[in-house]
Amino acid sequence: MMNMQTANMILRQMEQTARPCASSLSDFTPPYKVGVDLGTSNIVITVLDNNNTPMAYALQSASVVRDGIVVEFLNAINILKALKLQLEERLETPLVQAATAIPPGILSGNSKVIKNVVEGAGFEVVAVIDEPEAAALTLGICDGAVIDMGGGTTGVSVVRGGKVAFSVDEPTGGTHMTLVVAGHLKIGFAEAEAYKVKAENYTQVFNLIHPVAEKMASITKSAVKNEDIKVLYLAGGTSCLRGIENVFEKYTRIPTRKPENPLLVTPIGIAMSIRSIGG
Repeated sequence: MMNMQTANMILRQMEQTARPCASSLSDFTPPYKVGVDLGTSNIVITVLDNNNTPMAYALQSASVVRDGIVVEFLNAINILKALKLQLEERLETPLVQAATAIPPGILSGNSKVIKNVVEGAGFEVVAVIDEPEAAALTLGICDGAVIDMGGGTTGVSVVRGGKVAFSVDEPTGGTHMTLVVAGHLKIGFAEAEAYKVKAENYTQVFNLIHPVAEKMASITKSAVKNEDIKVLYLAGGTSCLRGIENVFEKYTRIPTRKPENPLLVTPIGIAMSIRSIGG
């Protein structure tokens, strides 16, 4: 059964690791688990200890992946190498093994490229998991639907007994919201992206992107129309937008839950997917 309180506690613990007074290695139980998330808008590495206690994370905005396809191979590797080194210096320990994730419905060739990027950055890949399964691990979902709201797509995955029964992935996401803002304000994409996330612009931005949010809710409603779904669970960076859960709940008429930091849900779950290391 879903325990949002527990999920939010884990997410808060991960956020707190960014503070200068973060815990030392002696507070954690080895071996350490590493999750690598190559997203459309961000590359994220998370580190957990063997008890799934958050240790650290590193994040960088990047556009090296589009719709689950790596479009800038060398750049992706270089960014990942830099984030890996940053965490190794901070934790004062090498990070050798890692898990990564693939979007639902991705072709096997694209899945191999994602793995090659992670290996190219110096990791030994010990697990590859579907992104919605990773989100379900963090959120502790047994039954329901995970809505992964990324930069390029909206992924809808129905979870039964803790496993993904089926998934669909449609091309509408945060990038489309930014394009709407850019078009309305007649500014460039990068400027629109920065404008979109500023708190003082929230009301204007929310009104502008509301039709896009409804399109994402429509994708969700269509995907689960023949399923007995009691709750929707939001994840992914685009779902960080305040109030977007209300749009989904109103449009789909299905109770919708959003964790405190949806951006870190999938990266943490990727690390959690490593059941044991070296054993």
